[in-house]
Amino acid sequence: MHSTHRRALLAGAGFAIIGRGLGSAQAQGRTVIRVGWPTGDGAQDPYAIGARAFKEEAEKLSNNRIEVQLFPNRALGDERPMLDGLRLGTVDMAVITNAVIAQIEPAFQINDMPFLFTDEAAAQRALDGEMGASLAQRLERRGVVSLGYMEGGFRQMVNNVRPIARPADVRGVKFRVLQSPIYVGMYTALGGTAVPMAWGETFTAVQQGTIDGLEIPLAVIDANRYDEVTKYLSLTNHIYSMIGLLMGKRNLDRLPADLRDVVRAAATAATAKQRTASITNARQITEGLRGKGMQVNAVTDPAEFRQAVLPMYESFRGAIGAEIVQQALAASR
Repeated sequence: MHSTHRRALLAGAGFAIIGRGLGSAQAQGRTVIRVGWPTGDGAQDPYAIGARAFKEEAEKLSNNRIEVQLFPNRALGDERPMLDGLRLGTVDMAVITNAVIAQIEPAFQINDMPFLFTDEAAAQRALDGEMGASLAQRLERRGVVSLGYMEGGFRQMVNNVRPIARPADVRGVKFRVLQSPIYVGMYTALGGTAVPMAWGETFTAVQQGTIDGLEIPLAVIDANRYDEVTKYLSLTNHIYSMIGLLMGKRNLDRLPADLRDVVRAAATAATAKQRTASITNARQITEGLRGKGMQVNAVTDPAEFRQAVLPMYESFRGAIGAEIVQQALAASR
């Protein structure tokens, strides 16, 4: 539908329109908040689970004074344009990958540091404590309010050479990585070979033996059928994927005080629900991949891996901030 036509219909239905956005608009006692995210709306998609949970909580807690409209599959734009829209007030709310948030607030790089968190509980402890509060303060100064630190699941290693149980097992193995200094640095520190490669080329490269494996979250391994081209799944938990439930400060501040409180309370409740669902899905997917023939192993001594990559923490300390690094390390012990 043409955007002008859509706005006319919404306005006619009693929803006020402010500027280019529809959200945070008050009309007939109702407020519309539009939430966008980059992935699909599947039952096990972590972004979709979080957005749906927020809609349910916000509408319930506000007695339907708030209507939350959901826009999956980049319908409000790719992640960086959505993030910029939050700052400008043209996008109301979004669920966005940590690495993209780090593009406007470098302190968020802490969440992508390897082997920082041993499990979900450690990550949640840090994000719900001093570290998370410090990150939120820095982000708010950029015009974006962090309403909840949701969970994309840990990234794991899959390959065709050997199970990865200790740092020495990574040596000589060629892993596809994101084009990121953190990911390249991690494999370099462990003695492996990092091969930056576009996602669209990766499956064929593994299939043909150009690379030995890659590192991705469990849901992505399953959805993209990497069990068909890789043998070993090692639950390394090397990077915790945080996804942020974010709202533009401009649009949050436009709300009446009682609805601001509702939005924050709904986000807190939705984050708790989303995290629980993410952990449940991870267990189910792991067992499903095992059932499809993958050889699955857990890492018994994550401290050994962290020790191997500790020099990276020093090299990123300046960009992230010494205080944030210290808070993260303290919470993850």
